[in-house]
Amino acid sequence: MNESSRIVVVKFGGSVLDSESSVDKAAVLVKDSHERGDGVIVVVSAMKGVTDSLLEFSRHANPSMPPSTLDDLLSLGERASARRFAAALQRRGVEAVIVDPDSKLWPIVTDETHLNANPLIEESRELVRSLIAPLVNEGKVLVVCGFVGRSTSGKITTLGRGGSDTTAIFLGRCLGAKEVVLIKDTEGVFSSDPDKVENPYLVQSLGGDEAERLASGGAKFLQAKSLQFKPEGMRVRITSLDKIESGTVIEGELPDLAARLEQESVTMITVVGSAASRIESIVELTRAVERAHAKLLSLSLEINSVILYVAGGRDITEIVHDVVTRKGVGKAVSAFEGLSMLTVYGKGLETTPGLVQRLTQPLARAGINLYGIMTISSSIRVFLQSNQAAAALEMVKKALIAKEEEEQDEGIT
Repeated sequence: MNESSRIVVVKFGGSVLDSESSVDKAAVLVKDSHERGDGVIVVVSAMKGVTDSLLEFSRHANPSMPPSTLDDLLSLGERASARRFAAALQRRGVEAVIVDPDSKLWPIVTDETHLNANPLIEESRELVRSLIAPLVNEGKVLVVCGFVGRSTSGKITTLGRGGSDTTAIFLGRCLGAKEVVLIKDTEGVFSSDPDKVENPYLVQSLGGDEAERLASGGAKFLQAKSLQFKPEGMRVRITSLDKIESGTVIEGELPDLAARLEQESVTMITVVGSAASRIESIVELTRAVERAHAKLLSLSLEINSVILYVAGGRDITEIVHDVVTRKGVGKAVSAFEGLSMLTVYGKGLETTPGLVQRLTQPLARAGINLYGIMTISSSIRVFLQSNQAAAALEMVKKALIAKEEEEQDEGIT
């Protein structure tokens, strides 16, 4: 490598490696990048269908196979891919080094959560810098098994479905890469699943939070938790072998886990009646909120009622009541004013078990009543009385600090 070179992490998905022609094309791509002077780290997934076959084998062999044993079995797919791809590079004169969990070069340390482990940043960063970076600087191409890791106790772990995405982004972070390229069987992220809608279009760019919400909501273009490890300034590009220079670029990092008071003067409006939760009723009610020049923060549906959390506006209760009586969208309306919305947001929400309980327990002990709690992958929204909001915010912040300190004590950084 020279002073003008860059470090690039390239991940090849399993469907990209399922034929000799695709492997050859991928190897040429890596060789060209290497010959331009780039420091290249390749991350490979198991070939298409291999992980599923290993899972099926485990079910027949022993339906009660321990997760640690299953992780060891599932890692075989990536190990085979690494050897196959390294051989393709070596055939083209590229000095390729295989990095798998049995190698002395293995750099990715995880927690002890088998089948869905999380990499540990500090422990892994030191290994990446001492073992991996020197070889890259010597001009070698490293072929790393995606999806797998070794726990702090030395056992094989796997990172969950799509975990090779996390491997690539995590290595990119540890190496200070400016770009991580995830090469898949589609040219990027589309406006919706091409198998489910007609005429979806290619989305050229996404913010980190937008990508995380789509992935957490079921889109399969990357593993959602991988974005927790994306640092500010690093681009993630999702593309295909056929259109390597295009694709979808993800920029912007997810914020650290934090809490803030986002809205005051919130009114909770409850409409009861069997008609209240119908789609046409929801449309009428949201139009009423708009006419009141208010902002709809959240909405909760039950079989015979709907609850609207609304910020600001004028005469909102009267306008909603008018819609209910004239349009027949419910039987009666009640309103509770003087609420605030406290929001917890940031990376790790969807991978932190028990977080809601951790945040709400101190509020319950302090006698703070919750008038609503909404959870999605990217945030938790809590509605409470405004005169208790500041105290509640401090309690939630302390709970988040305690969680962070607990994880540091356990080595989960």
